Amino acid sequence: MAINVNTVYTTVLSILNKEQRGYLTPYEFNQLATQVQLEIFEKFFEDYNQYIRMPKTDVEFASRMDHIREEFQVFEKTEIASAVNGTNEYTQPTDLHRFGTVNYVKGLNSPEIEIVSNRDYTQQVLSPITQPSTNFPIAKYKENKLTVFPAVASIGAKDVLFNYIRKPKDVRWGYTIGGLGQYVYDSTIPFSLKSAASLNASITQPGIGGTPGPYTYEPAISSGGGTGGKITITIGPGGDVTNAVVSAADVGYGYSVGDTITFSGGGLTLDAIITLQSADLTAQTTNYSVDFEISDAQQSEVILEILKYAGVIIRDPQIVQAAASELATNEANTKR
Repeated sequence: MAINVNTVYTTVLSILNKEQRGYLTPYEFNQLATQVQLEIFEKFFEDYNQYIRMPKTDVEFASRMDHIREEFQVFEKTEIASAVNGTNEYTQPTDLHRFGTVNYVKGLNSPEIEIVSNRDYTQQVLSPITQPSTNFPIAKYKENKLTVFPAVASIGAKDVLFNYIRKPKDVRWGYTIGGLGQYVYDSTIPFSLKSAASLNASITQPGIGGTPGPYTYEPAISSGGGTGGKITITIGPGGDVTNAVVSAADVGYGYSVGDTITFSGGGLTLDAIITLQSADLTAQTTNYSVDFEISDAQQSEVILEILKYAGVIIRDPQIVQAAASELATNEANTKR
């Protein structure tokens, strides 16, 4: 479960004792919160690398490796890429932060593509034994693009599958101004789908060849990174998509006009694609809030890290020292 941004902000203000030490404005807090979340997020990878080399336990709830994997799963994404201008060159997803693997959909069981250097590529193609094939593909990775070999004539949509880690969204404590000039927390969810809304008018490419019945997609991930929504599509007797409805309880966040949501499965030979329109999204506000995406297991560390930076802003070395000392103790206990 994510960490509520309002819980963290009010806790930080309480510990700072703002009447005595100074006030941390929402703008300052949002900057610090985003930085702290990114630092903790990046530390997951360093911790994971260390835990791999440490003695392991398979006791339930005590495995450090399992804990880190649980933290990662929120940010893991899979996205299919199509070739650039009909070539064998593929552009990586725009929100890719850490590269995982890529698979070649053309080969048997979608084999993983081996990333090679220019030198290794030259050596491999010179030998008839190591020639790349659809079942043993290779690629050169340069300027955020993959050049995949072999370059088959049918290259087009859905040839390469990227598996990667995205970066956490920026944290935001949204607010309105109260009657006394005070900041009032606004919990509005940004860029969400309309609750219980029908998206039928936005189906720009109807699915074809599907098995009749309802199919639920959760989360419904858009091309722009929107996620968290639950959409149920209905394939009619004719084998095509006839209905698409958003769950009233799961509207998600991060969607934008023009984003596409693609539906595969259900026996569809041609995917159904929804292109979101303004009528599909809730009315937007500049006061929206965005919670921390890292899990609530990190809440104590988040608060302490923000306090450490806040001490610098309000020029109180006592806060900096206390927060740094507590963080060092927690880190030592974790790595022991």
